[in-house]
Amino acid sequence: MGYTQEDVAWLLGHKSVSRISKWEKGVSMPNIKNLLKLSYLYRTLADQLYFDLSRELRIELHEKEKKIPIEDRFMGSSP
Repeated sequence: MGYTQEDVAWLLGHKSVSRISKWEKGVSMPNIKNLLKLSYLYRTLADQLYFDLSRELRIELHEKEKKIPIEDRFMGSSP
């Protein structure tokens, strides 16, 4: 989108770019509020900003889901 780190920090209400830099480097991740703001700012879905992590979590949940007995899935019972 052509934003600088300074632009993003200002748009998200941060006083410095250090947090933005840490997100870009993968040192830390934005909280849910900032993740949603970033997705609006970059006009994409939140899970696309962290595509690899999103894919990993989706696979992990799918594998766990397969272990739930089929009858429990349809009856609303917890595992």
